[in-house]
Amino acid sequence: MKPSYHKEYRSVYKLTVHIVFVCKYRHQLLSHQRLGVVEQSITSTCAKWDCTVLEMNGELDHLHFVIDYPPKTALSKLIANLKTVSSRLYKKQFNHDYALWSGSYFVATCGGAPLEQIKHYVQNQNRPEA
Repeated sequence: MKPSYHKEYRSVYKLTVHIVFVCKYRHQLLSHQRLGVVEQSITSTCAKWDCTVLEMNGELDHLHFVIDYPPKTALSKLIANLKTVSSRLYKKQFNHDYALWSGSYFVATCGGAPLEQIKHYVQNQNRPEA
């Protein structure tokens, strides 16, 4: 299956990341119903930032999701906004009185060719002679 690239006026891109949010103090706060509310919040917030949620799932104390995002988006700002909006909605919906997420997060790029294959491709470019 060929990757689908996004096209804008002066760029073609495919930026995909895996993100993990952990509940503060690893408290087990994400029941099935509560996880659904958090997922809905993250999906709608991503849409406002022109991002697409490709996959999302979680356990009682953490949430994993994979998103596509445009190069104009500062990933750290997007993550901060996702945490803020989802935590605020969670507090409002479930009468929760302290922060939902820990201050840290995990993020890793994913998708596309393996790093070694990309390195090999770059190394084998026809470099001009001096």
